[in-house]
Amino acid sequence: MNKSPSLHQIAWAWVAIAALAMLLAGGPLSAQPSAPNSPNVVLILSDDHGWMDYGFMGHPDVHTPHLDGLAARSLTYTRGYVPSSVCRPSLAAIITGLHPHENGITGNDHPGDQSNMFDPDQRTAMVDVFKRNPTLPKLLGERGYLSHQSGKWWEGKPQESGFTHAMTHGDFFRPPNPARPGSRARHGDDGLPIGREGLKPIADFLDEAGGKPFLLWYAPFLPHTPHNPPERLLAKYQQPGRSEGLAKYYAMVEWMDETVGELLGLIEARGKTQDTLVVFVSDNGWIQPEGEQNQPQTRSKMSPFDAGMRTPILVSWPGQIQPARDDITLVSSVDIAPTVLHAAGLTPTAAMRGLDLRDRSALARRKTVSGALLTHTAVELTNPAANLKYRYTVREDGWKLILPHEPNRAARLDISGRTADWEQSGPMLFHVLNDPREEVDLAAQRPDLVRELTAATQAWWATP
Repeated sequence: MNKSPSLHQIAWAWVAIAALAMLLAGGPLSAQPSAPNSPNVVLILSDDHGWMDYGFMGHPDVHTPHLDGLAARSLTYTRGYVPSSVCRPSLAAIITGLHPHENGITGNDHPGDQSNMFDPDQRTAMVDVFKRNPTLPKLLGERGYLSHQSGKWWEGKPQESGFTHAMTHGDFFRPPNPARPGSRARHGDDGLPIGREGLKPIADFLDEAGGKPFLLWYAPFLPHTPHNPPERLLAKYQQPGRSEGLAKYYAMVEWMDETVGELLGLIEARGKTQDTLVVFVSDNGWIQPEGEQNQPQTRSKMSPFDAGMRTPILVSWPGQIQPARDDITLVSSVDIAPTVLHAAGLTPTAAMRGLDLRDRSALARRKTVSGALLTHTAVELTNPAANLKYRYTVREDGWKLILPHEPNRAARLDISGRTADWEQSGPMLFHVLNDPREEVDLAAQRPDLVRELTAATQAWWATP
């Protein structure tokens, strides 16, 4: 005699059917598989790295075999953006999950001029703004994570932002070390040699961590200037018709790639690859000048163009994230913090507007990402609008608006103190999929899109 199914059995059958439907649709169940334990987290942050300058992005000359391999093992988003192409605000956005006008970090330097760039009291005041924000090391520390900082770090003593281990001393009152140029507490002082001088501090940290979950902040000063690559790498890129400066930059990119391979090798040698979430992003882009090394980077590092704002974003977690290449979906570096927190079983803060990079269904519903270029040297420390130069919004179909902030027109000089060669007073509109170098401004032909994207940009900036 057949037995009729109970209500309990019917309910579980419907749960199974719903789960299967979501799996086939590529929804949250497939994008966010359950993990038995919170993963280790490795954040790899390239520095001044053009978004096209990778093998997996199709560059014909630059060799990046380790990053290519990571991309093949990752959920690889090729249309990633940063919310600012100035390095300090970009890095602060990654570790807080907040845009610069939300976390208060809008520029590299405090108000004033070059003569007082290292004023300890002013620097301390800048860091006090940053310390108002929750950070990944603090939030992960609540789950028992150890955390290690190396490389670029602007925010004073890393331990005050939650790191349990750090290379950077962050003491603005400590005299500079004459034996190590750049040792003053701005870019990252004693943390900056990581990568260029090996990875022993990271290896020692991994050994000390043992079986505890950990967060690694690996932000080497690579391929950032000074472009002084090993001769063995430089020789690979020197050729007739190529400037020495460009050859050096290409070699620096490969040097960065080598250190990524070494870092991932340290993880693998300790049997932790399967338990580690790896995220790769660049803090901003770069266009190597054909002339002198100090020629202003008007289209990349401190500009609102894709050359400064765009970056691939890679997310890898073996057995938990299905590798795939996504050339359509828009993502942002502010998505990194929510992704890490969700993976660790934590809830992002209410202020975080980013999405989980593993949740492709949620990302597919996002139609735009936005960001802002703010002054390199702050006009006011606690008023983001006073430091605003440009805002941008890019739409999934390729349209991108660059909106100058007219009240701050005088602040829109490039770092050399002159007006950028592309400067104009009105909005600029480009189709970045058809025109990736943003050479054809279509604002006059499409006033409808200018109005629509202006409204979206202003709404993004106004949202708390």
